[in-house]
Amino acid sequence: MLYHLFQSLKDFDIPGQGLMTYLSFRAIMASIAAMLFSVFAGKRIIGWLQKRQIGEEIRDLGLEGQMQKKGTPTMGGVIIIAAILCGVLLFADLTNIYTILLIVSTVWLGGLGFADDWIKTFKHDKAGLSEKSKLIGQVLLGLAIGLTVCFSDKVVVREETQNARQTVVAESSAGVEEATSGAPVDAVKSTKTTIPFVKNHEFDYKWLSPFKGKWGWYGKWAIYVIMIVLVITACSNGTNLTDGMDGLATGTSAIVGVVLGIFAWMSGNIINSDYLNIMYIPGSGEIAVFMAAFVGALIGFLWYNSFPAQVFMGDTGSLAIGGIIGVCAILIRKELLLPILCGVFFVESLSVIVQRTYFKFTKRKYGVGRRVFKMTPLHHHFQKEGIDAIFTSPKKALPEAKIVVRFWIIGIILAVFTIAMLKLR
Repeated sequence: MLYHLFQSLKDFDIPGQGLMTYLSFRAIMASIAAMLFSVFAGKRIIGWLQKRQIGEEIRDLGLEGQMQKKGTPTMGGVIIIAAILCGVLLFADLTNIYTILLIVSTVWLGGLGFADDWIKTFKHDKAGLSEKSKLIGQVLLGLAIGLTVCFSDKVVVREETQNARQTVVAESSAGVEEATSGAPVDAVKSTKTTIPFVKNHEFDYKWLSPFKGKWGWYGKWAIYVIMIVLVITACSNGTNLTDGMDGLATGTSAIVGVVLGIFAWMSGNIINSDYLNIMYIPGSGEIAVFMAAFVGALIGFLWYNSFPAQVFMGDTGSLAIGGIIGVCAILIRKELLLPILCGVFFVESLSVIVQRTYFKFTKRKYGVGRRVFKMTPLHHHFQKEGIDAIFTSPKKALPEAKIVVRFWIIGIILAVFTIAMLKLR
């Protein structure tokens, strides 16, 4: 809103007005606004949740310190969502297609998670929203994003940026920042995405299509839309599974958000995209403003969610956070980097799949189910005492805070490695 207000008053000579044209300034302000909202408004929201006795119901799984969390307010994801929207609505370009898609994704998945938390809390149904209902909601969002990417003439890329870069730099007297607004030359619809370790950093989904000609065009976009649905669904559920310890999903998601924000700024800047030899995506720089608000909201929420947590985000927050990460990666064509960047989420999800598959297989073969891990998702494996699994180290339970910090460290290492990969080919 402030961005559009200053844009409408651009004919007036208002001191500092030009700052609103800079992505870096708006990203910083969006992050600060979201952080402050999350800290100060969050305190009031937590108090309201406590007053209404909207607390987490804990099932005793024999984990260290688990029962001490009983009654801790949940549905704190509303703090994160409200804080993100606060920063974005104030400082982002609300006419930008990427901003619109991210706002819709946040509200849609936040609403899906809110419905799940509502059923668990107020109807006292621990199962919450059925897995089928959640999956349908995630798939519908994925289809909406995929079809928009497929048919919207505002979602385009420019692969050859050198000539356009020279034109923009020659015409721009404001330097690198203003170069982001340069109009692309011969921008095209494309199913290409970024992939590491190869010379041109590009992978085209049309290579997976078995058809050629007209049917090949339909085939490549169908494959791309299916991939978009899978990425958004996997990210949303992966974050949901990781949300099992105080600050774990919050801190890890903030690390991922920083990297995606950097990628968005690079992809939306014609000079930097040319330097890194990645696709220039016109308008995608606005995603950096959104992700700045995203990171600010998570840091502010971590003030209350760090060990020992005063509030849990619930599915309201975890489904929305994962969805935002997935949608952002899709829009900046970095979804194939997610298994590395979101390695913590990926391994957490994989541990659940491996555990369930192995347990069912051994139960069918031997009559007794056996486990690979002491407990899944993986973070609980390190929190549980016992040796009743293939991988039993450590045999003693580790403190929750230590597990969380170590997972953060792993997340930071993966984040740095993901950024470095753009120069490895």
